[in-house]
Amino acid sequence: MKPEFVIHSPANQDFQVNRRALVDPAVFEAEMRRIFDTCWLYVGHESEVREPGDFKTRDVCGRPIIFCRDSKGEIRAYLNVCRHRGAIVCREPEGNAKGFFCFYHGWSYNRDGELDGVPGAASYPPSFDRCKLGLAEPPHVASYQGFVFLSFNPDAQPLVDYLAGAKEYLDLIVDQSPSGRMEVIRGTQEYDMKANWKLLVENSFDDYHLMTTHSTWLNYMKRSGVEIKRPDKSQVGATMPAHGIGKALGNGHAVIDNVNFRGRPVAKWIPLYGEAARPEIDSIRAELFARLGEARATRVADTNRNLVVFPNLVINDGSSVTIRSFQPRAANLMQVRAWALGPVEETPAARAVRLDSFLTFYGPGGFATPDDVEALESVQLGLASWREVPWSVMSRGMAKEGEQLNTDELHLRAFWLQWAELMGDVA
Repeated sequence: MKPEFVIHSPANQDFQVNRRALVDPAVFEAEMRRIFDTCWLYVGHESEVREPGDFKTRDVCGRPIIFCRDSKGEIRAYLNVCRHRGAIVCREPEGNAKGFFCFYHGWSYNRDGELDGVPGAASYPPSFDRCKLGLAEPPHVASYQGFVFLSFNPDAQPLVDYLAGAKEYLDLIVDQSPSGRMEVIRGTQEYDMKANWKLLVENSFDDYHLMTTHSTWLNYMKRSGVEIKRPDKSQVGATMPAHGIGKALGNGHAVIDNVNFRGRPVAKWIPLYGEAARPEIDSIRAELFARLGEARATRVADTNRNLVVFPNLVINDGSSVTIRSFQPRAANLMQVRAWALGPVEETPAARAVRLDSFLTFYGPGGFATPDDVEALESVQLGLASWREVPWSVMSRGMAKEGEQLNTDELHLRAFWLQWAELMGDVA
């Protein structure tokens, strides 16, 4: 049977994606059931809810979620819906609560999700059992290195197995903290994008577009006296090649893994942050090398990583650590949220450097993100011609043996192959 959406022919060095997958509402509805109802999905970071009663309300795959800690301080994810008639029970975006109250008929729930208040309870028949009417929860909630995921699939594999090779890159993030404790810095970037969610997956680890789409940023840096060039082999050492690579990590996860040439708060050869930041950077590097040893510290400090955790989580671990999650709304619309992550021990000076990068490069008004939004919305407009021009070519790098560059498309193909398998689009 010929695949409908993804052509994968290694023998012919051919990989193509049918553009209908990016525009058809029927495909979108199928994705919601076959992908987002079955995979592990990012909810938030443990540091966002620190104390019993702390909560954040989130949307995950179209479901309203209360991401919180219960009375014992355990991480929970409740479906934010009253068991009586379906109203939202927590209408605030964040806070600390002793419980959750439905304003429609007054049913209330405590921090542990138990139904603890029913006005006029005596009017209900003996069959009414409030013990069975607590806030509903997804079948699975689990965390890895502080990153919390849920799955609506009762038969989901354990999170540690699902993450596969992505765990290595989450470990590299946590190694940046002397105590192994990272925290989300208060504040959220939130914006909509009039494009299919899979386009942002592609864009998030596609270094092929850097020189053209982000030419304004590159020219600005050049005019500012900051020369951004790849290091030579003597600067890289034995841990990484002197160029970026693309890697598949299993289960649709993939990464571009770059030797640092665009800037990083602990990098040794980038003057991007100015000489005023140099003492702070030197101090951070010294701690890293003393704690982790030369090989591991070099890996943590002198490489950048753009990681995609299938289906819709991106972590950019470079000039800042940016967590970006996007919720599909329609075939041509998504909501994007992003947060900055940093070590809990970070000094105010180091955090200022981190936040500057988070805002000025990855922010919705920064150098990079507006370029990407414009590019992806332009693609979505162009896809209106999918009947006449039905296929997108994604074969870059297929003729190579062995290592693939970050500007190749192996990592994009890894995502699409997982998508095709879950969608039942396999030859």
